[in-house]
Amino acid sequence: MTRIDFYQTSGDEHAFACRLIDMVYRKGRQIYVHTSTEELARTLNEQLWTFKEDSFVPHSLHSEAIDVPIKIGFDHEPEEHQDVLINLSGQIPHFFSRFDRVAEIVPVDQNSRKSARENYAYYKERGYVLNYHEIS
Repeated sequence: MTRIDFYQTSGDEHAFACRLIDMVYRKGRQIYVHTSTEELARTLNEQLWTFKEDSFVPHSLHSEAIDVPIKIGFDHEPEEHQDVLINLSGQIPHFFSRFDRVAEIVPVDQNSRKSARENYAYYKERGYVLNYHEIS
């Protein structure tokens, strides 16, 4: 069964997402990052090149035909990545259960937190293993 981790940040959730992606990648895992919009996918794509000066995180947008361990998408179901899903969309994608792990990042703003609470309840009602991490 898919393991679900919620990460509550006190700062910029996109900066935290970059750090989390880097950490998960260094553990040898394949990652699909699911965003809510093309604009956010492109922004995160750029941030991953610059968030850490001494880091190299091989990634691309899902629409690019490049074989990399990290793909970023917004309206596609990934065919090849089934290891770790990092969900930045605010909604639970219908394909989440294909992944070994799902990371849900809880944003600072209250409207997005409400959505994260609803996601937590959805997973809990269905018996998924839930883990909560408070990140300062």
